[in-house]
Amino acid sequence: VDRFLSLQHSISSGLSAAEVEAMKFLCRDKIRKRKLEAVRIGLELFSILMEQQVIAPDELGFLKELLQHIRRSDLLSLVVQFEQGELRAPDDEPDEHEKRPLKVAFDVIRANVGKDWKKLMRELGLPEVKIEKVERAYRYDLEEEVFQALREWQKWKGKDAKVADLIKALQGCNLKLVADLVEE
Repeated sequence: VDRFLSLQHSISSGLSAAEVEAMKFLCRDKIRKRKLEAVRIGLELFSILMEQQVIAPDELGFLKELLQHIRRSDLLSLVVQFEQGELRAPDDEPDEHEKRPLKVAFDVIRANVGKDWKKLMRELGLPEVKIEKVERAYRYDLEEEVFQALREWQKWKGKDAKVADLIKALQGCNLKLVADLVEE
């Protein structure tokens, strides 16, 4: 399933009829009146906005504006997550024979990395925004910071999250002892 379509479904299912009407009102300069009158649900509105090339997977400014105007920060955060690549399809999870080794690797890293966790996350390529988000949320619990950062990395990488990448990154940070423990 297309990630952008599933984002639209999520937003649409969260909208009340009154909110759809408010969004339609905000679109009156972009969509002809007759077309707007036919719109009953969010998905129909998004479909027209896509036809008009007002919104697209890489063009979400207007959609975010609409959600801000109707004061739906919860739905707005879905759009932001989508932009950051966090809203993933279920088939974008690590495959079954990678899940168990990843969990074991996470436990080993959590217990052994300590204050070097940010260096490790940068070596893994995790965006700085995500590192800061974890740091703010778990400031007073180092092990939890490490674990949540690893989970962020796993969500970010999706099915491409591999234990081999963790080992390589640990070695790249001169955390060879931890890398050996993960390998075992």
